[in-house]
Amino acid sequence: MNNTGLTTEEAGARLKKYGPNQITAEKKITFIDIFWEEVREPMILLLLFTGFLYSLWGKLDDALTIIVVILILVGVEVYNEFRAKKTIAALRQLSEPTTAVWRDGKLLEVPAETVVPGDVLALQSGRRISADARLIEAFNLAADESSLTGESVPVEKSAAEPVYAGTAVTRGRGLAEAVKTGMATELGRIVSLTKAAKPPRTPLQLAMRELTRFLVWVALGFSTIVPLLGWLVAGQPLRQMLLTGLSLTFATIPEELPIIITMVLALGGYRLSKRNAVAKQLKTVETLGAVTVIATDKTGTLTQNRLEVSRVYPEAARKKIDDLGLELDVKAMKPEGVLINEFTFDNSRKRMSIVYRQEKDLLVAVKGAPEGVLDRCVLPAEERVRWLELASQMAKDGLRVIAFAEKPAEREDLTVEETESGLSLIGLVGFEDKPRPEVKAAIAACRAAGIRPIMVTGDHPNTASAIAEQVGLGGEATVVTGAELDRLSENELIDLVGKASIFARTTPEHKLRIVNALHRRGEVVAVTGDGVNDAPALAAADIGIAMGETGTDVAREAAGMVLADDNFATIVRAIEEGRVLFENLKKGVRYYLSCKAALISITLLPVLLRVPVPFAPIQIILMELFMDLAASATFAAEPAESDFMRLPPRDPKRPFMDRPMLTYLFVSAAGLFAAVTFNYLFTWYLTGDLLRAQTVAFASWLVGHVLLAVNMRSEREPISKLGWFSNPIMIGWAAAALAFVLASTLIPGVRQALKTVPLTGLEWLMIICVTAAGTFWLEAVKLISFGKNNK
Repeated sequence: MNNTGLTTEEAGARLKKYGPNQITAEKKITFIDIFWEEVREPMILLLLFTGFLYSLWGKLDDALTIIVVILILVGVEVYNEFRAKKTIAALRQLSEPTTAVWRDGKLLEVPAETVVPGDVLALQSGRRISADARLIEAFNLAADESSLTGESVPVEKSAAEPVYAGTAVTRGRGLAEAVKTGMATELGRIVSLTKAAKPPRTPLQLAMRELTRFLVWVALGFSTIVPLLGWLVAGQPLRQMLLTGLSLTFATIPEELPIIITMVLALGGYRLSKRNAVAKQLKTVETLGAVTVIATDKTGTLTQNRLEVSRVYPEAARKKIDDLGLELDVKAMKPEGVLINEFTFDNSRKRMSIVYRQEKDLLVAVKGAPEGVLDRCVLPAEERVRWLELASQMAKDGLRVIAFAEKPAEREDLTVEETESGLSLIGLVGFEDKPRPEVKAAIAACRAAGIRPIMVTGDHPNTASAIAEQVGLGGEATVVTGAELDRLSENELIDLVGKASIFARTTPEHKLRIVNALHRRGEVVAVTGDGVNDAPALAAADIGIAMGETGTDVAREAAGMVLADDNFATIVRAIEEGRVLFENLKKGVRYYLSCKAALISITLLPVLLRVPVPFAPIQIILMELFMDLAASATFAAEPAESDFMRLPPRDPKRPFMDRPMLTYLFVSAAGLFAAVTFNYLFTWYLTGDLLRAQTVAFASWLVGHVLLAVNMRSEREPISKLGWFSNPIMIGWAAAALAFVLASTLIPGVRQALKTVPLTGLEWLMIICVTAAGTFWLEAVKLISFGKNNK
């Protein structure tokens, strides 16, 4: 077997022969499938039944109109659902792991599903193995095979032994030839799934589903009461009232609410991906706006992860260290010679070592944290103290300090203990890793938003303190070390994490303890991580954030979000996006339910007054079309209010439909109800012409609910401040709705279909003035409140 791997042509041919390397068959999302699913929805069937009744009772033109409306409604619903599901699928693809393989003599990252039998896989610590394979070479390699065996202890591996798809490399590295892929693997045999599992619903989706079930009964009750009262009290024809009741049922039941929430969350996730933050789950998108603490790594997240040699002690050691293969990223030592064995870095030893042959000499080279290396060197006690003090001083200057040591080896089969003892110190190297320039402003933005950033790093306390001071985390604050954490009880730790912001020389176990202690304080925690051992903390956090550039597969799988650029500022931008998304979701739902409440009230009061209902059934059905469009699309594109990042994080325990939201909902609905009802009753009592009064009510509704949407775009900031035209999607929807109003009263054929008549100039003036008064008082309240808060 040639270790340079397959050619691209060979890999392509084998992919056609063996098929994609997939354990589950992903169901393809098609427009037709969603259309068929949508037309079987109870509300659509109800609408079809209404159209059928129209045709039975001799009103063929009304039946045809309803069929056209059905096609438009279903088209809109299907398009929104299709777009949401495609977006979710695209997010899953963005977050899927890749595999390192040798192709055409080059090491490439390819999608895991394109791995084929014969590929040479490069196995590294923290990476998932993507196929059943046979090891070609292995250096200190161990794999976690618990996904197959249930045994949590890593299994030691050597050349010629098998490794299995779905398992993870926990230590070392190696090369392996893929033998079986996809359903032919051991994992495929065990799982034997035929389709991908659906992602679980988010807490908000579940809450909205429960709310919808409750509101369905409310809507059904009013949709029954209104036609009964119209028939029994107002003396309206039974057939007309039956059609009105069916139309009201269709228009007032909020069956689209769960769909709207899924769509908005999915689109929010897509927008996050455009800002280098890939949310793997909709739950992550939902939780972003509630984060109160960000526990972040230092290297690569707060810093640029571009290590440059700043100092070498002693200077004479520079050449020897260079000969050992010192690289700027210090991820590997590549001396000239033949590598015999390698013992990878771990957090307990804080060092790594290699055994290699150079010409006739067998040698050992070691690098790691100064205390981890100096403890294994043959040095007088006072000399060890001097070197540690020197390393500490370098760390105070913000340098990352690495110690190098060496010795001759007696034989090739040394244990790790034998390899890393009796060493001769070569020297210390100080690497400078400058902070990212945008991080300081991002940390300031966090604090202004009520979010506390803390640093959890494995680096020296002095290095952590220096970087923290540079990025605005408060380097002068007390730095807590991992050793100090070990001495604390759980209650002491809970108290400490409420005050301390810098943790150094920590292990992943320490990070998990910190996360759990923050949770016990009631914090909503986002945690960054990149290594295998970070997975428990990432899984325990409310939002686990894995590094896309440097993170391992295990970390990315445990996390709910992956950063494409490993940048702390991206986390803050993601939280901003999460806050905007949640605010817009609340605005959209509040508007949507306000319109439903207003419609019920508008139809109920006239029948109590023994007056005909203000809308013809066909008009009610068309009003539903415009309500859904506004709620599901236009609010999702709303720009953020200027103060949204100066507000405290959202309390996740607070109900979505809390008292302020309910108050705003019913007050808004009351304004629209009052405007439409006044115009209808005034016209009815003045003229006694039902068609004219219903036309006025229909036009008032369409104009009024557009003006209400404009007013509900912001909760605190006046629209004049936010910008009248800052949401072009809403402007387009509003223009379409107003154009439809004009068409419904000016075009004869449309008038006949919609049961409307032409309106006079005075009637139009009344419609505009009254509906503006019924909705724009909300804007007046915001103007007064905004003026007081900005004095």
